[in-house]
Amino acid sequence: MNVAELLNRNKDQRNFSFELLPPLKGSGTDKLFATIEKLKEFGPLYINITTHHSEYVYRQLDNGQFERLRIRRRPGTIAIAAAIQQRYDLPVIPHVICSGTTVEQTEYELLDLQFLGISNLLLLRGDKARDDRSFTPTEGGHAHTTDLIAQVNRFNEGFFADGSPIKCPGTPFGYGVACYPEKHEEAPNLEMDMKYLRQKQDMGAQYAVTQLFYDNRKYFSFVDKARQMGITIPIIPGIKPLAKLSQLTTVPKTFHCDFPQELASEIVKCTTDEQARQLGIEWTTHQCRELYAHGVNNIHFYTVSAVDSVREVVRRLQ
Repeated sequence: MNVAELLNRNKDQRNFSFELLPPLKGSGTDKLFATIEKLKEFGPLYINITTHHSEYVYRQLDNGQFERLRIRRRPGTIAIAAAIQQRYDLPVIPHVICSGTTVEQTEYELLDLQFLGISNLLLLRGDKARDDRSFTPTEGGHAHTTDLIAQVNRFNEGFFADGSPIKCPGTPFGYGVACYPEKHEEAPNLEMDMKYLRQKQDMGAQYAVTQLFYDNRKYFSFVDKARQMGITIPIIPGIKPLAKLSQLTTVPKTFHCDFPQELASEIVKCTTDEQARQLGIEWTTHQCRELYAHGVNNIHFYTVSAVDSVREVVRRLQ
């Protein structure tokens, strides 16, 4: 069952889903599974698993200069997705991204996922390298999510990227995409950004998940504009509780979203991370209840550095 069918089947119920990071290279799965254990009792609709291909790091040489290298810190998204699906019997949605990979490597990912019986994807461009001014595609890779969507569509139709037929096509993939209530950082304006979302829908995206936000008014406004533009797919709000004081400055910079003044004024009153965490729980609970009151029954949680906070929020919403 694809995500669109899951959402439709449970449209009159209040549901949540959450996102996980694969373990760092060389780490085990204990922490990952511990996160799932904390949340599975509340009945998540599905679990997202992020993908992190190679990224740039700098290594100092003996002569004092630095060498730029590409490494992969968090491998194993496909294997982790399969392990979660087998262990917990929950739908899993691995991210498939353009960043750091080639068209051929993406094709192998799709084949592996089909062999494992995983047919739901979240298709993303992925982040630009930390020190790059703009996104630079890997040689032989995709530059845009729409290119990736086109490849998945062709695969679903029974053709490899080179045009040769797939002898035994498997279950077609269903997929969602990302969207940005406060616009993508590289978009010239929100209207242009939403035009691309409409294009992704028209190409086959079945739903969209938003970047995190703290002001529900921006989500409601975004959805209203989307509907006016003919975007009819579900737009699932992505929520992340504030977890520590430093996030007052790091979250807006990293995720390109604003704190509403009411929340920012309360954060600056906090003197400890625990006070900030409790404020985050209270604010997120209020956010979710307001979303429910506006008829939004599906909420997606970003759990990085906030697992216990997400658990407390979900507990309060039960």
